[in-house]
Amino acid sequence: MSPSDPSADLPRGETRHPLEVFFAPRSVAVIGTSEQEGTVGRTILCNLVTNPFGGTVFPIDAKRANVLGIKAWPSVSAAPEKIDLAVVATPTPMVPGVIRECVQAGIRGAIVISAGFRESGGERLRLEREILEIARAGRMRIIGPDCLGVMSPLTGLNATFAGAMARKGEVAFLSQSGALQTAILDWSLQENVGFSAFVSLGSLLDVGWGDVIDYLDHDGRTKSILIYMESVGDARSFLSAAREVTLRKPIIILQVGRGPQAARAAASHTGALAGSDEVLTAAFRRTGVLRVDSIADLFYMADTLAKQPRPGGKRLSIVTNAGGPAVLATDALVAAGGEPAQGRPVDLLGSADAETYAKAMELAGEDKGSDGILAILAPQDRTDPTLTAERLRAYAHRYPGKPVLASWMGGAQVAAGKRLLSGAGIPTFHYPDTASRMFGYMWKYTYNLRGLYETPSLTEEATRGHDKAEEILRAARADRRILLTELESKRVLATYGIPTVETRAAASAEEAVQEAEALGYPVAVKLHSRTVAHKSDVGGVQLDLRSGREVRDAFEAIRGRLAELDRLADFEGVTVQPMVRSGGYELIVGSSVDPQFGPVLLFGTGGLLVEAFNDRSLALPPLNTTLARRMMEHTKIYRALSGTRARVDLAVLEKLLVRFSQLVVEQRTIAEIEINPLLASAERLVALDARIVLHGSELADDRLPVSAIRPYPSQYVGTAELRGGGVVKVRPIRPEDEPRMVQFHGTLSEDSVFYRYAGTLKLDARVAHERLARICFIDYDREMALVAERTSPGGALPEIVAVARLTRLGGTRDAEFALLVSDAMQGRGLGRAMLERLFDVGRDWGLERIVAEILPGNGPMRRICKSLGFTFEGETGAVKELR
Repeated sequence: MSPSDPSADLPRGETRHPLEVFFAPRSVAVIGTSEQEGTVGRTILCNLVTNPFGGTVFPIDAKRANVLGIKAWPSVSAAPEKIDLAVVATPTPMVPGVIRECVQAGIRGAIVISAGFRESGGERLRLEREILEIARAGRMRIIGPDCLGVMSPLTGLNATFAGAMARKGEVAFLSQSGALQTAILDWSLQENVGFSAFVSLGSLLDVGWGDVIDYLDHDGRTKSILIYMESVGDARSFLSAAREVTLRKPIIILQVGRGPQAARAAASHTGALAGSDEVLTAAFRRTGVLRVDSIADLFYMADTLAKQPRPGGKRLSIVTNAGGPAVLATDALVAAGGEPAQGRPVDLLGSADAETYAKAMELAGEDKGSDGILAILAPQDRTDPTLTAERLRAYAHRYPGKPVLASWMGGAQVAAGKRLLSGAGIPTFHYPDTASRMFGYMWKYTYNLRGLYETPSLTEEATRGHDKAEEILRAARADRRILLTELESKRVLATYGIPTVETRAAASAEEAVQEAEALGYPVAVKLHSRTVAHKSDVGGVQLDLRSGREVRDAFEAIRGRLAELDRLADFEGVTVQPMVRSGGYELIVGSSVDPQFGPVLLFGTGGLLVEAFNDRSLALPPLNTTLARRMMEHTKIYRALSGTRARVDLAVLEKLLVRFSQLVVEQRTIAEIEINPLLASAERLVALDARIVLHGSELADDRLPVSAIRPYPSQYVGTAELRGGGVVKVRPIRPEDEPRMVQFHGTLSEDSVFYRYAGTLKLDARVAHERLARICFIDYDREMALVAERTSPGGALPEIVAVARLTRLGGTRDAEFALLVSDAMQGRGLGRAMLERLFDVGRDWGLERIVAEILPGNGPMRRICKSLGFTFEGETGAVKELR
């Protein structure tokens, strides 16, 4: 949906974005200039003065009166104009002092080209921290250090030491590698590829991916964003910006460093299995970002998505005049996650002429079992590549939602045809496997975005198990333990409504027999220990015991095995639990902490052979039912669980995963948690074994890992009293609220709609699924929407009667509010109460101002705002100072 579409319901301020200074500065200071040929400082200065950007360049040099014939100034404070942007290319030890001087001069941004900071360690790392502290104290933003610089071809700015200026275009390219960027620049000039922005971010000291993505979202000239990424940096900022922007502009990423990580000792399978590259893939999938495998694919996909729509499914019709290329295309398609429509390609044979191709294209386009078309042509005696291309141009956009791609194989013979197809908006590739791979990417992109729009099913209110679970965990930490016993672990799960098999502890053989008699045979007997993580590894599991004698023998066998291993001190008795006989599937559900993204969830095939099966999927918490289902879909076991023979209630399993994710984000003292196995059958879901590992007590509470995606902010759940009596519940909005929002909009009068949206907006537009999904499934780091709800007499579910929204204005300490109250509830003090709650949110966010646009005729809203301390600017502006 267009950012300017009023149905987006996302207020946008006109405030100048803080990063604008890097792309359209009015004045630039170059610090570290030189007249010596080949130096970085000289190249930067030359690039700035030979590429007009509408501003003034000030060389800063205390030793020279001029540099390259341009008057120099001894310091930034001596310059005759206020400087917007500083480009720093001094020796590394001088940089902190330079940044301090820039802050004192009121400079708003600096590009630090200088290298040799954190990568050198020691004193250089301290210098980097000092730079950041100085910049943040002065509210100055920094790109770099160790970067190529920034080019803005659309404004003419070239603040880099590259050898040329990029052409103008609609694609933004962001990179951490300056060397790669210069190679891409050289290639782009040869291939006539243009850019809207060409940015080297270096080591991400301050300005990160999320900041630049957010800025480019506001740039209407940028149509897609390409990223070469070596490290994520601020994961929460990146994920927040990416999820917001990818709804409007494709974000395509090549992330390098996929090699296996050094193995680490882990107390659970989950900790060992959650590899960082898999976590990145899960994070990209969660935000709708498209990940590709090569530099070439970055640009192929930018071109493809600019020319053709995303497919609605993964079935591709392959039309060809040669069998071999069609086989290549099919193999690549299947490897990319797609499948051939009709089960196989359509072979037109080598004699196919232009009309034969056209008829085949029409059949494929009208086929409801096809989601896209790939036309392959290999030059043969009776084939005219140019005439065929001319005939197929008419099909470029004939079938809405069905992309058309082509592979014209060959060289000079097909060159004219390729130009015709590309000019008509049909992406054309040298080889058919490349075209199939691009379709596979397109389908993945559709799949990822669809997950952002699907409405999850309603789940029960947040569990009240938080406090009970925290008591168990705090007691263990107070005891200076990091490993919970199986019994303790199951109690924690139970507090979040996750069913566990009944388990009892026994300190002696006689107690074990008594518990077995009480539970009923057969039973399982397991080692009870606060220090042994994997019971099976030490012979600590005895199954299918059917008598008191067998239980007694099992107790002694486990104790004897620990004695043989000289680990008798680890033996604290056994646990006894009934054997679960119902057939089903053994699953694993777990979580461990990733150094970049915090807690990460794992789901897959469980049991003793979990590593051998290697069937798992990762996701970032928190989950809703839609995200839980998608997590399951990425495993092989899902096909069995969803089959007619399994009869596993997937809806119940989804809700179990949602509750598990809630446990993970709320109980931050947990380092690793694992249910293995979780038995899934037609009768029930039950955790047969569980393990929890805690962070050590030396890690303070305020340093415990947090989820990369902010969980549901339950601290804003409360009530509000209405004038004239009555109480409503106020809480943050949830994705599951979409059906209730449809009902809410049906209660609004035309006047209420007019004053909220500054114009008319029909009901069918207001309740469109794509719009409401975006409104309900929000990022609580970027915006907050509070709903007020009440239950009418005889009503089954509460109804929403008001919505108040607070949206951050990118790169500032301001946010804009919007408020809408059901007509039947107006005049009862609800609007005022909702605004006061938004003030609380704003203060928690550290905002300085809350702003709004209020039409002059909206008297009630203006009166409320005035009574709450707003001041009015111009005809519609309203401002509330929070400090």
